[in-house]
Amino acid sequence: MIFVTVGTHEQQFNRLIRHVDELKKNRSIQDEVIIQTGFSTYVPRYCKYGKIFTYQQMNQYVQEARIVITHGGPSSFIMPLQEGKIPIVVPRKKQFGEHVNNHQVEFTNAVALRQGNIIVVEDIMELGEVIQSYESIIQSMPQEMKSHNQEFVAGFERIVDDILRK
Repeated sequence: MIFVTVGTHEQQFNRLIRHVDELKKNRSIQDEVIIQTGFSTYVPRYCKYGKIFTYQQMNQYVQEARIVITHGGPSSFIMPLQEGKIPIVVPRKKQFGEHVNNHQVEFTNAVALRQGNIIVVEDIMELGEVIQSYESIIQSMPQEMKSHNQEFVAGFERIVDDILRK
């Protein structure tokens, strides 16, 4: 199953939903597809969908999915990472009325470069090929989330210790 989520941002993301629906219609996608459409106005004809799912439903779909496709909001692509899955991330773009600016493009590319564990698809026309090649793409990618929490805490403790000693 492929699970697609566009988050709860108040602007539409018809471009992604329409394209996934077309890929399903044309049989480029063989898997069952479930889409969380949010505030989008496009109504899928070939995929199952719901406007908003509960956290529990989202978590279940992410766990069951072979592939998770998300918009560029961190909460949406961190959930699959927490489940050990590499998400395909399609950032929202201002030019299509999907967001107020292009911060999702910039942010997701920075995360992909730094962490190496998300697949960013800026050109929607490349999505079908990425889905087809998904298994081979993720072979060389780290599946775990990199966290620097322990380093941060250790550094913070050193700073506090230094302050208290003075």
